Amino acid sequence: MNSELITHRDPKSPISEVFKTLRTNLQFMKYKDESISLLVTSTMPGEGKTWVTSNLGIAFAQSDKKVVIIDSDMRKGRLHNVFETKIFPGLSNYLAEDKKSIKDYLIKTEMENLWIIPAGNVPPNPSELLSTERMLQGLEELKRSFDVILFDSTPCMLVTDAVIISRIVDATMIVSSHKLTKMENLKTVQKNIENVGGKIAGVIINRIPVSLKKYKSKYYYYGERSKTAETSQENNSSRIHQEEVTYVEENTETTLESSSEKTRKSKKKQEQDEIMEQIDQYLDDNK
Repeated sequence: MNSELITHRDPKSPISEVFKTLRTNLQFMKYKDESISLLVTSTMPGEGKTWVTSNLGIAFAQSDKKVVIIDSDMRKGRLHNVFETKIFPGLSNYLAEDKKSIKDYLIKTEMENLWIIPAGNVPPNPSELLSTERMLQGLEELKRSFDVILFDSTPCMLVTDAVIISRIVDATMIVSSHKLTKMENLKTVQKNIENVGGKIAGVIINRIPVSLKKYKSKYYYYGERSKTAETSQENNSSRIHQEEVTYVEENTETTLESSSEKTRKSKKKQEQDEIMEQIDQYLDDNK
């Protein structure tokens, strides 16, 4: 099982509980008995959007919701790697053909209630394909069969694919990276999505070091741990390369402003320590 799928591998961990909290909040966005469609994007590559999309999808599936995750990054999609499935046929093949239903491209994962649609073959015109009526038809067809539809999309600062999709989904979440994402880029992405009529659900800030121990009642913590083998001239042992925490803010404008407010670090210290001890213990138990 892919180590990135932490909500499936360890559903009772503090990290998994945070995805469940995010799931609960997102469910308030939709009316009763209606499906919800969400786009997950970022400003630049490497900010963790596929990791967030995958674990959020599993969290929804664990609550008995029928979920499909669509890899709409037809240029460098990696959803098939995370779920260890084939990459084609997929979304690009559906959009380029006229006869088949989008359901013909569904792949059932080992998780109950969870399907994916991989990116498919790399097309010469991804943006143009996403702009077609066939994309909208496919989404409407999926809404009749699934409770939650998640799009793992491209970075907004490089191509327009994500902005195109943001027009047809219920809301968009932007994944950013601590000390990597530029504030002007984040504001540009927000503006571009809102200019085409897209709705921003929130901003997820990824890769916050555990040592910061930041917590606020309106923030929701996430943890992601990647193990990178590092070779030393003195020994060949491997070690933990990175321990990360993320949080999401429901109000986008507040999130953009709060990232520079250093005074938040000193508030609710006891709550900070309790939560971080749980995360630290989880990381230690899974070395």
